[in-house]
This record gives sequence, C-alpha cells and structure tokens, in this order.
Amino acid sequence: MILPALFFYLFAGICVASAVMVIVSRNPVHSVLYLILAFVNASGLFVLMGAEFLGMMLIVVYVGAVAVLFLFVIMMLDVDFLELREGFIEYLPVGLVIGGIFLFELLLTVGFWVINPGVSKTITAAIPTNVSNTEALGLVLYTKYIHYFQLAGMVLLVAMIGAIVLTLRHKASVKRQDINVQNARTPDMAMAMRKVAPGQGLSDADAAEWVK
Repeated sequence: MILPALFFYLFAGICVASAVMVIVSRNPVHSVLYLILAFVNASGLFVLMGAEFLGMMLIVVYVGAVAVLFLFVIMMLDVDFLELREGFIEYLPVGLVIGGIFLFELLLTVGFWVINPGVSKTITAAIPTNVSNTEALGLVLYTKYIHYFQLAGMVLLVAMIGAIVLTLRHKASVKRQDINVQNARTPDMAMAMRKVAPGQGLSDADAAEWVK
C-alpha cells in the first residue's frame, strides 16, 4: 500500500501545483502548458482509482484536443496583454468583492458539508464485478441514463449552433454561393459564344457581361 500512496501524493501534489501555476503564470502559453500538466496528473489519479477509461479520456479529449486547441489559438491570436492590463486597477475593487463572495461560499460549503450516511443506499443498480469499468460505464450510460446522455448531446449541439450563428458575419463585398441559382443554370446561361476578330479582344461591355 505504500507505493500507491506515494504515487497518489505525487500526482495530487503536481496537479495542485500545476493548477496554481495556471492562475499565477503571466505568460498565457505557459498557463496552457501547466494546464496540460494538471490534466496528465489528474489522469494518473483516475488510473490509481481503477477508472482507467476516464483517465484515458482525459488525456485524449482534454489534453489532445481542448488544451492543444487553446495553445494554438493563443499563439495565433497574438493578444496584446499589456493593453488588457491597463484597466486592472480600475476593476480591482469589483474583482475583490466578487472574489470575497466566492471565498465565503467556498468556506461555507467546506465547513458545513457533511456526507449523508445513507448515500451508499441510493445506488439502485448493483455494480457488476465481472466486467471492466469501461464496459460497466457503458452499460449504465447507454441504458439507465440514455435520456440524460442524449439531452447532454442536444445541449452541446445547441451551443455549437449558437456559437456559429453569433460569429457568422455576412459581408456585402463577398460573393456568396447560391445553390438554387447554380442548379437552375442552363447551358445557354453557363456558356456564351463570342466571335473575336484577329488581333482584337472583347469589348468592355462584352467582358463585363461574360464575368456577370
């Protein structure tokens, strides 16, 4: 039992230290790198608890997709953080008030939180012991909680569509594609025959009509 305990304290200590460095680091690229380190150590904690599926999902989804996406976005945007810090003193009192409220709520939660003795009896389905935790999670997620799973997918779909709608901008100077107009085109509309005299080109009117 000594070796698992040592790994637990190792992963937990690095995870907490990495989370703190994500907040206090001045360079946003370094913050993302510390975030990746925190995810990796949290994955190690999941493996120690026997939930290797959640650990691997944390690596694949959060480290392999989300954190790397954050890193590339931060590096490509090249945000001027000196300009963002100009109003720091102006909004400092409001930030301290909001932070104090959150700290007060956190202390209330930690100080008065008590585990219900009957929480173990709320489990209505027995956890199978002859299958892996990945298979057991799939059996529960896609049978008993399938409606909640589908509802979560719908929420994510609505959020994705909303993000597309909010960021989509139609520019008048950009020629857009119209599928109905393209499908209604005939050979006479798509091609025009012009007889060009030797040594001469199309007139401006013919050229404009051809481009149109």
